[in-house]
Amino acid sequence: QVQLEESGGGLVQAGGSLRLSCAPSGRQFGVYPMGWFRQAPGKEREFVAAISWSGGSTYYVDFVKGRFSISRDNNKNTVYLQMNSLKPEDTAVYYCAARRARGAAVEQMDYDYWGQGTQVTVSS
Repeated sequence: QVQLEESGGGLVQAGGSLRLSCAPSGRQFGVYPMGWFRQAPGKEREFVAAISWSGGSTYYVDFVKGRFSISRDNNKNTVYLQMNSLKPEDTAVYYCAARRARGAAVEQMDYDYWGQGTQVTVSS
């Protein structure tokens, strides 16, 4: 069973930065397009960013453009989400996901594997 593990969450003040990481555990995992999603208390889970398998294409939801950056190191089989200029409204559980099909995607239904999530809390 493929599992993804997120790390790097925590408590940060508004304006601060965090870097989330996501790596597979368990059996050997291929290089797949990856995405980051988040779910705030009382809200639906939403798309944040996605990256193609090569890292050549990236996609962001409008409200994180210019603040968040998704990247990957395929040698380490790890995907990152660098979050700068954090705001209290960025508080959420952040999930990484992988899809077997080609190309990055923004819809949750297009992803096949999910992590358990990491909590990010931004204080004002």
